Amino acid sequence: MTKRLSPVAPSQLTGELNEAFQSAEARTICRAIGKALDHFNISEVAREAGLQRTSIYRAFGDEQQLPHFSTVLGVLTAMGLEMRVAPRRRRKQPPSF
Repeated sequence: MTKRLSPVAPSQLTGELNEAFQSAEARTICRAIGKALDHFNISEVAREAGLQRTSIYRAFGDEQQLPHFSTVLGVLTAMGLEMRVAPRRRRKQPPSF
């Protein structure tokens, strides 16, 4: 049995992905996308994104090189997700004594 392109609702993936994006660490973001990709048929994601399967595995695996931004956008779009820009929220500072 093969996995469908969207076996989970995109809304189910956003929590962990948004948390990774809040870290502002490229490797953390790529690992989170790679983990989310476990729910998808990589062949279908690759076809939808216009990429090779091996490119996706390399981009979001434990490789040393980070993926091109176009690869990230293509894969997120194929997963039914989009990126948005928003002002960064400031974390509450503990009261100083």
